[in-house]
Amino acid sequence: MPKKIKEMENYYMGQEEKEETLEEMMKRKKEKQKEREKRISKRKKEEKKKEEKDEKFELDTEMVINMTNKNKVEKEEAQRKKITKQEKKRKKRIKKIKFFLKIFLLVGIIAGSITFALTSPIFNIKNINVINNNIIPSDTIISLSGLKTEENIFKFYKGNVIKKIKENPYVESIEIHRKLPATIEIDVKERVATYNIDYMGKYAYINNQGYILEISEDSKNMPVIQGIETDEEEMTPGNRLNNDDLISLEQVIKIINVAKDYGLDGQVTTIDISDKNNYSIYLSEEKKKVYLGDGNNLSNKMLYVQAIIEKEKGKSGEIFVNGDLNNKFNPYFREEV
Repeated sequence: MPKKIKEMENYYMGQEEKEETLEEMMKRKKEKQKEREKRISKRKKEEKKKEEKDEKFELDTEMVINMTNKNKVEKEEAQRKKITKQEKKRKKRIKKIKFFLKIFLLVGIIAGSITFALTSPIFNIKNINVINNNIIPSDTIISLSGLKTEENIFKFYKGNVIKKIKENPYVESIEIHRKLPATIEIDVKERVATYNIDYMGKYAYINNQGYILEISEDSKNMPVIQGIETDEEEMTPGNRLNNDDLISLEQVIKIINVAKDYGLDGQVTTIDISDKNNYSIYLSEEKKKVYLGDGNNLSNKMLYVQAIIEKEKGKSGEIFVNGDLNNKFNPYFREEV
């Protein structure tokens, strides 16, 4: 029994020792846990510091890399610009060379063409044709031009030829056409004589612009203008009437045009312009002189003239329509005694 009791005591004592050991173990575990947590916390802090350090390093490295890349790009850009500038200079030089080559080639072609045109017998004049001339003979115009066959078609200046031909007063304008390879065409516009002027017992032909075209003894049945004030020494073919006479000529043309409307223009043989306030015309077939006044209201005046002619048929005398028809003036006829 004592043995059994002793065993039981030993058992319970062992249990107590065992329970203390567990408490210690739990305590140790907790301490170890704290230490582990401390180590973990410390490790995390160290890792965080390392990460921050790495991040800073990476940022610095990135900045360095960026700067390096930027420097590299700038260097490449500078190099490219240098190459581009050189290329532009080279292209510009080539372009200039090509331009001068083209000019040289063009000048050569032109020079060759001119030489050929001026020396080749193909371009020698074979025909000289005059067109639209009704008054001046073609031979006269060709003679005035100075052009000759078998001369080079390019070896004359048109302005000089035109100037020579226009020495003839009947020539108003000239056009010269080269019809390659060997024909010259002279296109003439002529002045037409419409009136005569008494000149030293002869007739000076003039046109509607007052150019003196010819001095002749033949009147050619054109109306004669009397009372011209242009000096006799100026009355030469090629000259023109003075300004006062040109103004009077405008009135003459108006008078003739109105007379034409009434079928009287063919009967007018003389027109007197010596009195600008009292123009007069002579109708040779009717043997009547008509006083028209200052040239105003011509249409109404010519109507009265026509009526008086019909009424006084076969009688010679004077017709007066030179008053103011709008102020109770009555045209009248005075028979020659």
